[in-house]
Formats: sequence, C-alpha cells, structure tokens
Amino acid sequence: MGDVGMMPLLTALVAAVAIAATVYAFMYPYISADRLKDKRVANVSESRAKTLSVRSAAELAANRKKQVAESLKDIESRQKAKEKLTLSIRLERAGLDIQPRTYWIASAVSAVLCAVLAKSMLPSSASSLAPMLMIAALLVGGFGLPRFVLAKITARRQNKFLVELANSIDVIVRGIKSGLPLNECLAVIAKESPEPVAGEFREVIEQQRVGVSLPEALHRLTQRMPLAEVKFLAIVVAIQQQSGGNLAEALSNLSSVLRDRFKMAMKVKALSAEAKASAMILGCLPPGVMLMVHTSSPEYIAPLFETRTGNLFILAGLFWMSMGILVMRKMINFKF
Repeated sequence: MGDVGMMPLLTALVAAVAIAATVYAFMYPYISADRLKDKRVANVSESRAKTLSVRSAAELAANRKKQVAESLKDIESRQKAKEKLTLSIRLERAGLDIQPRTYWIASAVSAVLCAVLAKSMLPSSASSLAPMLMIAALLVGGFGLPRFVLAKITARRQNKFLVELANSIDVIVRGIKSGLPLNECLAVIAKESPEPVAGEFREVIEQQRVGVSLPEALHRLTQRMPLAEVKFLAIVVAIQQQSGGNLAEALSNLSSVLRDRFKMAMKVKALSAEAKASAMILGCLPPGVMLMVHTSSPEYIAPLFETRTGNLFILAGLFWMSMGILVMRKMINFKF
C-alpha cells in the first residue's frame, strides 16, 4: 500500500524533472556564457570584417589613384618625347610676334657685339688669349645670350599668367552659377582679364569659332602655356565635357588648389631668397676680385694671362667655378 501511494508522487517528480530538463535544454543557449562569448566573437568578427572591407576599399582607391597618376605620367612623358620644341613654339610661348629669321638675325648681331666688347676689354698683355676669347664670345653672344633672354621672357610671361589664372577660374565659376554658358565665361575672361591671360583665352575663343572643340582648344593652350595648372584646367573641362558633372564645383576646387600652390611657391621663394643671394655673391666674388687686382696692379696678375701655366689656371678656375655654381643652383631650386 505504501508503494502504491508513492507512485503518483514519483510520477509527478519524474514529470517535473523532465519538464525542467526540457526547459533547461531550451534556455541553456540564452542563459549560458557561451552565447555571450559567441555574440562577442561575432561582433568582433563583424567589426574586423568591416574594418578590412573599409581598408581594402581604401587600398583599392589608393592603388587606382596611383595607377591613374602613373598612366598620366606615362602619357605626358610620351607626349614630351613625341613633340619637338621648335623655335616657333618657343617664340610663341614668350609672346613674341616675330619670325625665327628675325631671331637668328638678332642672335648674329648679339654675337658680333659680344665679340667686339670682349676684344675691347682684353688687355694688350693677354694677346695670346684673343682667339680663344673671341670664339667664346661669339658662342655666348650667338647661342647662349639669346636663349637666356628668351627663357627669361617666357618665364616672366608664364608667371604673370599663373598669378591671374585662379581669378579667371573664379570668373568662370561665378558665371556658371549665375546661368552663363562656359563659352560666354571664357569670352568675359578674354575681354576683361589682364594680359597674357586675355590674349591666351582670346585665342581659345577664336579657335572655337573656326570649329575647334573646347577640349582641343584648351589642349593647344597647354602647348602654348606648358604649366601644370593649365593642364589641370584642361583635364577638368575635358572630363566634364565627356561625362558631365558639376563643373562649377570642380572649378572652384581647382581654384582653391591653384591658390594653395601659389602660396606654397611664394613661401618657398621667400625661404630660399637668402640662399640665392649668398650664391650670387659667391659666384661674383672671384671675377670681381680678379678685376680689382687687375685694375690696381696689372703687373701682379699679368702672368695669369701671359703664360701657358696661368692660362691653364684660368681654365681650371672657370671649370670649378661653373661646377660650384651648378651645385648651388641645384641646392636652392626646389620642386614642389
């Protein structure tokens, strides 16, 4: 009888244990620390996956930019190798409206004047150096001096163009935002901007009137004005013409970049001014001292001009002075 009375109790106990075990089996993943661990591991894995994806996307973008830059550099080097820089192009870049024949006539006149000046300044005691000095004066006056003057005129013109280019781009940006087409904005620049910006953009407008497309006209502008900033402008306009986009915003960003580059150039020029002045003084000091010694006591310095050993010393001094000037020039000219 006692065993029979215990049966319902045992059955209820077994049922309770079974129900508890079932509930525990279902609830174990939610109440155990393993689920929290798995959750943390999943969160960490997900964040790592996101970080890796972001990093891989950034690396892909950087590699793409690097490839594009290398491609542009390769294209530019090929174009430089293909194009031949003729005298007509150099005269056009300098803004000189003359023919190459006029340039060569002026070079010949310059050579004769330099030879006559060198002959008149040569002392009578140094007659043995006269032929060599005349040949050097003819070469310097006929080839060196005209090319130097042409390069200086070109550099001055390009600097003037570069100073006004950012303002001209701002005119384009404001015109586009007000509803004017790009050609009208270029016409405004051609009329109201100072030279040489007005003349170069006037040439672009005239080329468009005879049927040349705007990207091609700007490409010809880069040939007449081979500056990196002008190439930026031509690339931005060419991309907008092909694929569309907000030209005003792109040109506004380009204007900011050009102003920052100009500020950096002025900062570099200011920081290197002292070094350039020191280099000029060091370069002018030896010939200045020689001239003063020759003026005060010509008999003291006469062996340099009258003897072969002295002539060799003069040639060696000129060679080492040239090397020193080139080294100083390399040290004080910065590329940025």
